[in-house]
Amino acid sequence: QVPLVESGGGSVQAGGSLRLSCAAASGFVFSSYCMGWFRQAPGKEREWVATVSIASGTTYHADSVKGRFAISQDNGKNTVYLLMNRTKPEDTAMYYCAANFRYDGRCGAWSRDPLQTDNYWGQGTQVTVSS
Repeated sequence: QVPLVESGGGSVQAGGSLRLSCAAASGFVFSSYCMGWFRQAPGKEREWVATVSIASGTTYHADSVKGRFAISQDNGKNTVYLLMNRTKPEDTAMYYCAANFRYDGRCGAWSRDPLQTDNYWGQGTQVTVSS
């Protein structure tokens, strides 16, 4: 199991910003994974938000967040971030970090079919955007 720990969630007014963090355990071969952010609102299915290929730095974002959210990485800290700008009430959800080793080198493909059974998941961090 790969421990992933999210932090940075909270409450923000619409239009505001938050930065989520996802720290992977030390000793984890961070560079060999696709890392991603997902979200799940009450009564809805888990939704893919963004992916980064740790090896190449290539990023992918869902259309619903493109231009507002940005995924990034800090390899020295084994940490992935999600910077959320221009937030909307519909961004309210539990946000989860995930990692996948099998799709390394094919993170774009993982982004198109991200809910894999061999994903590693964090415990989630709540984001609430008020209007």
